[in-house]
Amino acid sequence: MTFLYTINKKGATAEGCITASDEAEAKAKLDAKFPKGSGVKVLGLEQVYVATIRNTRMSAFKGRPLAGACQGLPASEALKLVEFSPKKAAQIIKKTILSALANAKNNDSVADAAGLTVKLCVLDESVRMRRYWPTARGSAHPIARRMCHCKVILAAAKKAKKGAK
Repeated sequence: MTFLYTINKKGATAEGCITASDEAEAKAKLDAKFPKGSGVKVLGLEQVYVATIRNTRMSAFKGRPLAGACQGLPASEALKLVEFSPKKAAQIIKKTILSALANAKNNDSVADAAGLTVKLCVLDESVRMRRYWPTARGSAHPIARRMCHCKVILAAAKKAKKGAK
């Protein structure tokens, strides 16, 4: 299982992922990673479901607005959003969300996949294919064909407190 932890160090918060078989093992690993005197306080620990598609033949710059729009939505709403988008990134993000849902159902036996929200959806740059465009007088101009990685993290939906709007 994968757990997402939140830490506070000198007033700044950061997040990271850790892999463990259960929550007790994850807490033990965090205690070993951040000892008591290190000045790091672990604020939270929650189970998440991760899916990654690597080296997709698309520029990350073109898909980041759609990825940002998916963050914070329930998984079903995010799928509806990308299903009706004409962008190339929509198919890649849809495939990654469906993979994360399948990971939650098959690997961790989550019965209610509808209760999951998209905690994080990012498109990061990957390697570039280098090509050359021949030009006049025997010279050539370089061309970089960009690729990206798509990563989706699903987490259980937060319960709204009574009295909160």
